[in-house]
Amino acid sequence: MRRALRPDLTLLRELVEDSPELGRRPTRPAPEQWLRDAEARIGTALPPSYRWWLAEYGRGRTLGADIATVVPPEYAEDVHEAVSAPWRRSADRLRFAGEPDGGNEYHFALDRTGEAGAGEFPVVRRDGLDGEEYPEAESFAGFLAVHQARSRGLGDGPNPTVARLWRSTPGVLLDSGVLVYGPHGIRERNETFEVARYAPEWVLIGDDSGGTGLFMRRHGRDRTRVYRLGLGAIDENVETEGELVTDDLLTWLEEAGAAG
Repeated sequence: MRRALRPDLTLLRELVEDSPELGRRPTRPAPEQWLRDAEARIGTALPPSYRWWLAEYGRGRTLGADIATVVPPEYAEDVHEAVSAPWRRSADRLRFAGEPDGGNEYHFALDRTGEAGAGEFPVVRRDGLDGEEYPEAESFAGFLAVHQARSRGLGDGPNPTVARLWRSTPGVLLDSGVLVYGPHGIRERNETFEVARYAPEWVLIGDDSGGTGLFMRRHGRDRTRVYRLGLGAIDENVETEGELVTDDLLTWLEEAGAAG
């Protein structure tokens, strides 16, 4: 089984800063002591991207779901919003976010450690209507990316491959300069280069920071191949005029050094 990609914290910060609807202002970064105390009470290390979020922003909400935080140790088991409150841990699930009035709940699947790589736990949604559990994301960073994609009218992503990527990380920035966009940047880039006008069947999913774009199809059976084409030469013939890069984006990114 291929591991999920390591969350890109640089792009996660960009996503958060570009998403005031996350409702995390005013920022209240969590001290390291509070984080360690919470981990000791929960009995496991917090997923790295969630821990980063707490240390940088402390609290917030997404699509109506309040995200649990950490509090001073003397209140760690009493405050409702504390992730260390005993009621949040149930066997191999840790509820870190939830909607009010019996809505959806979001849990880290603690029994699936290692699946997401880099110390992350997959996120599952417990449906507020039927009570069943459904996959939501491969990491906390992916959880925020998925929610931001939906809130921006992008659905789960422009095609299944990018949707899968976003469940792990809000985009990827490689040392080579290749940037695969997250939900906070993809629409603006496509509008800037008028992709819908010149290549309506295609979507610009990234670029190499040097004037060349990465393109994938939006519809049809062939939504796995990635082509490289100059951003000044965009037209509907991407497949014939561009260069095939890969037919497996996630493996290509793993091999380029993005894997956890």
